[in-house]
Amino acid sequence: MTMSPQHAARRRMYRRRRWTVGIIAVVVLALIAAAAFVVITYADANNGIHRSSIAGLTGPEQNTGESNILIMGLDSRVDENGKPFPQAIYDQIHAEDASVGGYNTNVLMLIHIPANGGKAVGISIPRDDYVDFPDSPDGVDKGKIKEAYGDAMDASMTKLTNKGVAEADAYQQSRTAARQSTIKTVSAFLGGVRIDHFVEVTMAAFYEVAQAVQPITVCLNHATADTFSGANFPAGVQELNAAQSMAFVRQRRDTTSSDFDMTDLDRTRRQQAFMVSLAVKLKQASTFTDFGKLQKLIDVAKNDVAMDDKLDLLSFAQQAQSLAGGNISFVTLPIDHFDTVDGQSVNMVDVDAIRAQVHDLLNPPTPTAAPSPSPKSSSSGSGSSESTGSSGSGSTPAPHPVYTDSSSPLQSGNVPCVN
Repeated sequence: MTMSPQHAARRRMYRRRRWTVGIIAVVVLALIAAAAFVVITYADANNGIHRSSIAGLTGPEQNTGESNILIMGLDSRVDENGKPFPQAIYDQIHAEDASVGGYNTNVLMLIHIPANGGKAVGISIPRDDYVDFPDSPDGVDKGKIKEAYGDAMDASMTKLTNKGVAEADAYQQSRTAARQSTIKTVSAFLGGVRIDHFVEVTMAAFYEVAQAVQPITVCLNHATADTFSGANFPAGVQELNAAQSMAFVRQRRDTTSSDFDMTDLDRTRRQQAFMVSLAVKLKQASTFTDFGKLQKLIDVAKNDVAMDDKLDLLSFAQQAQSLAGGNISFVTLPIDHFDTVDGQSVNMVDVDAIRAQVHDLLNPPTPTAAPSPSPKSSSSGSGSSESTGSSGSGSTPAPHPVYTDSSSPLQSGNVPCVN
């Protein structure tokens, strides 16, 4: 595998600064639902958002009523036009300035919305999974899945600049090429899964959406702090403002003297938990009836969100309403073991096992009617040490179900306690 000098330099930059953004699906759903809610009053919302075509990348459309949406959260410190964020945002999210970070997709989540109102599933793909790059950008045919975006963007910028394309045009065309390459990479990794739509979000979008709906309730199993992300949280249930929310979803290490060993997979679980917590808040908040907040969310969408040119805001808003009501669960794809490649720590995965798991998640068996319980039956559950949303009787939802690892599915509906 041969790297260009530009590619090697960019990878060194990634190793030097690996802070990431925890952009997660419900933030995107809230943002787009808000824009769609007032699409008549604010008619420019739809036209102002960056759009890219993905036609023909992942196979023909299937008229099944199902939809697969890829959420991409970037670690770049610039907006969709390549412009810096306001300094106040950098200060609040502990992100320094526009010169720090690259174009990694540090959040990749496939949202599968089945036909006929079935339960949706969010599939988180760990960012450091070592995978094949179908497009081999910059001559690199394997790497961390998060790097597919930046590699393709770098290759495209070099090619277009050498052709004399104006910088602004080259930048937007290269962002499109990067999205398409990421979609192709994810689709191939998951076994040829069709991807119907994508939504791309920057760090600023997460922060400003969190500002609009703060405070947000979360629950932690351990007290923890991290000087890199700015996290400093006690154990238990607590309410977070926008800056704390950013630290909550970005934290991937514990820098205290405790024996709590936090990992990147714990951060992925936090992203899922935050999505559930935000959905709970949205059911109670007045966000969608406050036109000042809605206008701000639309402005955020124009600067810090991109999506494919076929994603209809009004239709997606209807789907988002169902998901915000709790009709979704989350899983994280497994890692086989850790290794080092080209000096970088990577996740080695069993591709066949992952593809089989994804197939089963996207094609669940048809539910059958459960037998009527015996009047004398008094089941007390499976005895698992991890509560996943029910009390001992199996009938009353737990107020804060406890998840101690990232392997079990996280169910929506109640604010969960996580690491």
